[in-house]
Amino acid sequence: MRLKIDYNNMMRHALGDEEGLDFNEFEEHKELLELAYSKVMDNKGKGWQEWTALPFTQQEVIKDILDTAQKYADYDNVVVFGIGGSALGTIAVANALLHLKHNELPKSVRKSPRLYVEDNIDPERMRALLDIIDVKKTVFNVITKSGTTSETLAQFMIIQDILKRQLGEKAKDNIIIITTMGKGTLYDIAVKEGYKVFGIGGGVGGRFSVFSPVGLVPLALVGIDIKALLDGAREMSEACFAPDFAQNPALCTAFLQYMSMRRGKSISVMMPYADSLKYMADFYCQLWGESLGKAIDNNNNLVNVGQTPVKALGVTDQHSQIQLYTEGPYDKVVTFLAVENFRNTVQMPTLDASETEFLQNKTLNELINCERLATEYALTKAKRPNFTIILPEVNAHTIGELLQYFMYQTAYCGALLDINTYNQPGVEEGKQATFAMMGRKNYENKLEEIKSIQKDERFIIKNQKLL
Repeated sequence: MRLKIDYNNMMRHALGDEEGLDFNEFEEHKELLELAYSKVMDNKGKGWQEWTALPFTQQEVIKDILDTAQKYADYDNVVVFGIGGSALGTIAVANALLHLKHNELPKSVRKSPRLYVEDNIDPERMRALLDIIDVKKTVFNVITKSGTTSETLAQFMIIQDILKRQLGEKAKDNIIIITTMGKGTLYDIAVKEGYKVFGIGGGVGGRFSVFSPVGLVPLALVGIDIKALLDGAREMSEACFAPDFAQNPALCTAFLQYMSMRRGKSISVMMPYADSLKYMADFYCQLWGESLGKAIDNNNNLVNVGQTPVKALGVTDQHSQIQLYTEGPYDKVVTFLAVENFRNTVQMPTLDASETEFLQNKTLNELINCERLATEYALTKAKRPNFTIILPEVNAHTIGELLQYFMYQTAYCGALLDINTYNQPGVEEGKQATFAMMGRKNYENKLEEIKSIQKDERFIIKNQKLL
């Protein structure tokens, strides 16, 4: 494992007796830790934990993905239509590993297609995309596990119509489908039209799917080394197999978060100190929030558990959120993402001004890491728990490690909370309501239920004429 995890600032010696955890608490909760470990390990590769097998089992799929990517190497654009777990992994990895201005570089420099991940259905956004791409030189990667996701189907219908009008029968060459094989609306259309299809395993949930074709196909299409990504995921997996919490980064930090929740820390802040890792916070927010925010436990007891995930960016949010974190309620745990060696070094010059002397001939690399350490210090001084995940550098291997760490940490924390980590009943309610309001068949009763909710005009503020 190349990542390092420093949790000193979660412990009593750093935070004091009231806010810090005592190392003895690991021993006191040994049975709970062992039970959580067994729950995850005993189901490894089974049911909804099929995601745990992905870094080890996809040799033939990887070959197919790489052959497909080679076919589209000369295309101008890759557009991903997907939402939630069908998009966030790709966004996070691409932002980490591509040039930060990838789409703005000339093709001779970037040597791979531009990438657009369209994870919303704002009509102005769709129009803006169509204004800047030539659809004939674009491959559209349409992703929905169920094959019935309203947002993704809507995007697909629009682009399929445009492609057919412009390319006729050749339109099929510009579409790649990723869905559950053998079921769902999108799969049926793909078979009928002859589109290239990659499957999603039945036990791979959207937010755990980044190492399935959901993430690997679009990432390979833009030239990212998916083999190195999976190498990193395998290495982290092996670390997370360790039964000793002190050697298992995911189990250890899941326990720290679990104990923090029990002490009223209801908010988990993810704060990368690198623009390349900015969207790792978005990936984490979906994974942590959707997996752990549950009303009932595995025994059907009403528990209403979970931490609210919040994303921040260092140093940007030192100037917006840190004031709240250091002096506001004692309800947060902050996780920092740190980079030891950035891929570029930028040095500040010498200026004839004494006020800048402390910056002269230093680097932005030194400054951003000093800013992070200063924020860690300020939070710890204020008795606010925090820990740091340190990447030696940002590359495909370390990003693979980081993503797999997040997923195992979530799995272990769900086991500690004794909840179903993999369902999402709160999300499904909204999906069904959307189907009903859009007129889908067999949702008439749901529509009547929605209509029964009355609006009181007294509680609607409308435009008023000024006197």
